[in-house]
Amino acid sequence: MSPSEYIDRHSSELLTSLRQMVAIPTVNPPGDHYEPMTALLVRQLKAAGLKTRRFRIPDALLRKTLPPEQYGYPRYNVLGKSTVSRTAKTIHFNAHYDVVPVSGQWRHRSAFSGAVDHGWIFGRGTGDMKGSAASLILALRALRATKTRPLLNIEVSFTADEETDSVLGTGWLAQHAPIHPDFAVVMEGGEGNAVGCGHNGVVWLEVTVHGRASHGSRPQEGINALEKMSALVLALEEYKTKIARHSFKTPAGRTLRATINVGGVFASGPGAKINTVPARASFSIDRRVLAVEDHAAAERELRAFLKAAAARIPHCRISVAKVSQNFACYQPPTHPFFAAVAGSVQRVRRSRTVFDTSTGFNDMHFFASELKIPTAGYGPGGEDCHGVDERASVRELIASAKIYADLVTTFRG
Repeated sequence: MSPSEYIDRHSSELLTSLRQMVAIPTVNPPGDHYEPMTALLVRQLKAAGLKTRRFRIPDALLRKTLPPEQYGYPRYNVLGKSTVSRTAKTIHFNAHYDVVPVSGQWRHRSAFSGAVDHGWIFGRGTGDMKGSAASLILALRALRATKTRPLLNIEVSFTADEETDSVLGTGWLAQHAPIHPDFAVVMEGGEGNAVGCGHNGVVWLEVTVHGRASHGSRPQEGINALEKMSALVLALEEYKTKIARHSFKTPAGRTLRATINVGGVFASGPGAKINTVPARASFSIDRRVLAVEDHAAAERELRAFLKAAAARIPHCRISVAKVSQNFACYQPPTHPFFAAVAGSVQRVRRSRTVFDTSTGFNDMHFFASELKIPTAGYGPGGEDCHGVDERASVRELIASAKIYADLVTTFRG
């Protein structure tokens, strides 16, 4: 029996594995239930034949990195290894196990049900990106069960905190864990017939507008921070138009443009009351940075625009704080590794493959830019990721498992 045939016959194992993962609500922030989740992943990797370790991030680093309200939520990263020989090259597969918070009314009984319905499996994390982990684990089980020898040594990491900034997740792993990859597959950033070769970066800022409180019956005695914030947000329309001129054409022929999203998070300050002039208001800015842009320059430009725009608004005093950042990356898909990944995708999907870059950020840059190894993005993906009724296609989950198994048995580097 081939690994592909095994995967077809044991697809129910993939769904069982994924349901177990989805049932553990690893919501970030704050970083909940990481301990039971990583314990499950350790068991699943060991069952697939990998020597596996779990690394707990030192409390001192956690306290240095996280906000105080998250100190009680430990961070863990999981690393599994399977060695063919000392002379073989090594491929590293990476996925994050944290998920974004849940809102809205879901079709099934909860956002963590893992319910299967008409060829889809529903739940937070099915598409982003516990589904990728389940696909890889079935691929590894298939290799072991069919006694199929990979041509490469295999490393697998399941990491924390990608939904924030990855500093204690893949960032920590790349700097401190005993990994020695020659190639990497980050199991998102490419799906369907598209293989990822890069992604946008991001700068997250929080802008606070400082006003002066007064009684709601005498608004002329105060400075309304909400009104000043509203004027500042309207001024950012000019900035949106300006940065939209920055563009990058992907190998697939798509044109990506620099963007901002305003107000994913917004709030009033303490003492807010309906009959009080608000003394403080804040909002977030999500600035997507193209792979061809200078990251630091993009942040400086945005901060300068905010300062100048506030100066044009009477009595508008602001402060700007960086919440987080993630760097863009791009590798021209010329290395034979990219051709190998594309070949595996094409053999399984039987359709022409293209290379593309992702508008969202992921953890590819830690391998591509920091470790400087050929790094591809590919996984099963999903629908409504970060939204209500997030789901993954069962067919795509199975296809990804076959692609991972094909890659490690046809490419030797």
